[in-house]
Amino acid sequence: MIVEAAAVLTPEGMQEPGWVEVDGEDITSAGPGSPLRRADYSLDATVVPGFIDAHVHGGGGYSFSDPEANAADRIAAVHLAHGTTTMMASLVTRPHNELVASVRGLAGKVRDGVVVGIHLEGPWLSPDHRGAHAPEFLQELRMPELLELLEAGAGTIRMVTLAPELDGSREAIAAITARGAKAAVGHTGATYAQTLAAIEAGARIGTHLFNGMRPVHHREPGPAIALLENSAVFAEVIADGVHLHPAAVRTVFNSPCRTVLVTDAMAAACAPDGRYALGGVAVDVRQGQARAVEGGSIAGSTLTLDAALRYTVKTVGIPLPMAVEALTGSPAAMLGLSNVGRIEAGRRADLVALDGDLAVKAVMRAGQWVSGP
Repeated sequence: MIVEAAAVLTPEGMQEPGWVEVDGEDITSAGPGSPLRRADYSLDATVVPGFIDAHVHGGGGYSFSDPEANAADRIAAVHLAHGTTTMMASLVTRPHNELVASVRGLAGKVRDGVVVGIHLEGPWLSPDHRGAHAPEFLQELRMPELLELLEAGAGTIRMVTLAPELDGSREAIAAITARGAKAAVGHTGATYAQTLAAIEAGARIGTHLFNGMRPVHHREPGPAIALLENSAVFAEVIADGVHLHPAAVRTVFNSPCRTVLVTDAMAAACAPDGRYALGGVAVDVRQGQARAVEGGSIAGSTLTLDAALRYTVKTVGIPLPMAVEALTGSPAAMLGLSNVGRIEAGRRADLVALDGDLAVKAVMRAGQWVSGP
C-alpha cells in the first residue's frame, strides 16, 4: 500500500507533502512530493515513526508483574492506541524469586512480539534514592542473583538499572553488557566520579534523569551532570510536567547526551484515579499524579508517549522533529533495535499519524492499521 500525507518525517527531514510505501510488514520506500502511483490512503496529518517506550511498568489497570497471563497484552494494547508500537516491560524491585518468575513469564511475551524486552529497575538501588521501590526488597549486588535473573531471561533482558556506588557494580555492569543487555545508572546517590567510573565500565543509560538521583550541587555535580555531558549516554526523560521543570527538560535536549522520552507509566495510565500497587507499594493516583501513600514519593506516572510529545513541543518548546527523535530513533539506538524507529526502507512499517494538535489520528504496526485512518 501507499500512504501519502501532508507531512512525513524521514531521516532526511520533514517531507511536506510526503509518502510511504508498505509491503507486508515492512517499509519499502518513502519520499517527498507525490507517490509514483495513486495512494491507497491520503491523510491530512503528519506521519512519524511508531513510538518506542523503553521504560513502562503498566497501563489500563495492569502491571507487568501481575500474574494474569494476558496482563502484558492488555498493557501493550492500551499504549498502542496512543502511538507506542514498541515497548519494553519494566519490573520494579520485588523479592528475588518473584522477579525470576516474572522474567520467565515475560520472556515468552518477548518471543511472541508483545514486548521487545525486559527492564529490571532494581533491586540493586540506593535506599536513600529508592523512590517508590519497597525498601525491604532492595538488595546488595550479588553476582549469583544477578546471573540467575539474566539466565532466566534467556537473552530477553535488555536493560538493568542499578546504583553504581554499590559494591560490585563494575563487575555487575561487565556481566550485564557481556550478555547483550544495557546497564543503566539510576536510583542512585553516586558521586560524579562514581558515575564516570560506571560509564567507563560500560553503563550507557541514565534512568529517568534527575529523578531518583542525588541532586546537582556546584561542588559535587553528582550523577546527572556526569550523564548529561557524555555523548555516548542516553538520558531518559519523563516529560509530564510533574517529574521535571520544563527548563530541566530543555537542558537535557541541549546537552551532549541523547534524549529518550519515556513514560515510566504504572498501572493507572489510561485508567481511573484511585488506589494502586506498584511492586507492593501502595500508591494513590489523584488528578493523574501517582504518589506513594507512605512518604508521598512520585511513583511512576500515568503518562502516554503522545502526551509526552505534546508537552515537549508545546510547553518545553522543542522542535517537533527533535522531540519525535527522542521517542523513536534514539530509544531504538539505545536498545539496539535496527528494525524500528525510522521511516525508511527495510524498517518495520510502524507509523503514527498526528493532527495539528499532535493528537494521534491513526496508528499502523507491522503494516496493519490498528486504529484509523
